[in-house]
Amino acid sequence: MKRAWLIYGLAFIGGLVVSLVILSFFLSFLLIFKEKGWGKAKIGVLEIRGIILDSQDYLLCIREFSERRDIKGVVVRIESPGGSVGAAQEILEELKNLKKVKPVVVSMGNIAASGGLYIALGGNKILASPGTITGSIGVIIEIPNIEKLLKKVGIESETIKSGPYKDTGSIYRPLTSEEKKYLQEKVNRVYEQFVKAISEERKIPIEKVKEFADGRFLTGEEAVALGLIDGLGNFWTAVEMVRSMANLKEATLIFLPKKKNILERFLEEKASIWYEFLIFKPFYLPIKNYE
Repeated sequence: MKRAWLIYGLAFIGGLVVSLVILSFFLSFLLIFKEKGWGKAKIGVLEIRGIILDSQDYLLCIREFSERRDIKGVVVRIESPGGSVGAAQEILEELKNLKKVKPVVVSMGNIAASGGLYIALGGNKILASPGTITGSIGVIIEIPNIEKLLKKVGIESETIKSGPYKDTGSIYRPLTSEEKKYLQEKVNRVYEQFVKAISEERKIPIEKVKEFADGRFLTGEEAVALGLIDGLGNFWTAVEMVRSMANLKEATLIFLPKKKNILERFLEEKASIWYEFLIFKPFYLPIKNYE
C-alpha cells in the first residue's frame, strides 16, 4: 500500500512539474508574442544600400514579404548609385510581382540613381526629397588599359583564345575598332531596355524619356516634373502612404535584410569602392556607374 502511494505521489509531483514547465513556456511565448508584435499588422521595409552587385539577398527578402500574411505592404528604401544591370532587373521583376498582391511604395534617400532608379520602377508609387539625386539614365563600360605601364616594367602578356572577342576588354591592350563597335552595340541594347522599362512603368512615351535619358542626374523636384517619380516626401511619408493604401490603423515596421556587423560593412564598402574604381566610373563620380 505504501509503495502504491509513493508511486502516486511521484506521478503527481512529476505531472505538476511538467505542467509548470508547459505553463512557463506558454507564458514566455505570450511575452515574446507581445514584444515582437506577432499577430499585428506589419509593414515590411526593404533597404537597398550601396552599389548593387548581387540580387539574391534582396530577392529572398521580397519573397518573404510576399508570403508572410502579417506583412500588409512594403516600403522600399533606396540609397544606391546603381550597379549591375542584371541584378537591378531581377529585383525590379520581383517587386512588380509583389505589388500585384501588396502595396509597394519606394522611398528614395540621398541618392537613387541609375540602377537605383531602375529598381524604383517596381513600386506602385515613388517618392523622393527635393534634393535627392536620381536619374543618371544610361549605360557605361569603362576598361582600363595598363599596356604602357607593363612595358615600362618589362612585363608582357600572351593570350590564347577560341574566338576574336573572347578577350574583349583585356586590360593588357587597347580595344580594336571591331571590339569598340561590338561593345557599343551591347551598350545600346541595354540602354534601350532601360528606356523601355521607364516608358512602360511610368507611362511616358519613349521619345520623351530619351530627351532626359542621356546620363544626366536629376533632383527629386526635376524627377517629379518629368513624371519619373510621383511626389516629394521622406521615409515616413512613404510609410504613411503604405499604411493608407493597406487600410491599416497602425503597423509595426519589419526591416530586411538584417543589419550587418561592423566588419561586414567595412569589407563591403571597400569592395564597392574598388569595384567602382576599376570597372565602372571613378569613385568620385558614383552617379554614373550603371552598367
